[in-house]
Amino acid sequence: MASRKKREVVYDDVDLDEMTFDDALQTYFYPCPCGDRFSITVAELEAGDTIARCPSCSLIIRVLYEAVADD
Repeated sequence: MASRKKREVVYDDVDLDEMTFDDALQTYFYPCPCGDRFSITVAELEAGDTIARCPSCSLIIRVLYEAVADD
């Protein structure tokens, strides 16, 4: 029997520039309808992860951004 990945449904696509950034935590935040906040760290983005999760509910968002190449 083949294993199946759980398919996650994305609540919304959000541009990175619409998110707030906490420099001390190196984390981007975006308000969730449940009252908490979606979060994604700089390290997660650098690793190619584009899914931000809300710690209080099951909603997730996809973070849209253009990676800047190091010259």
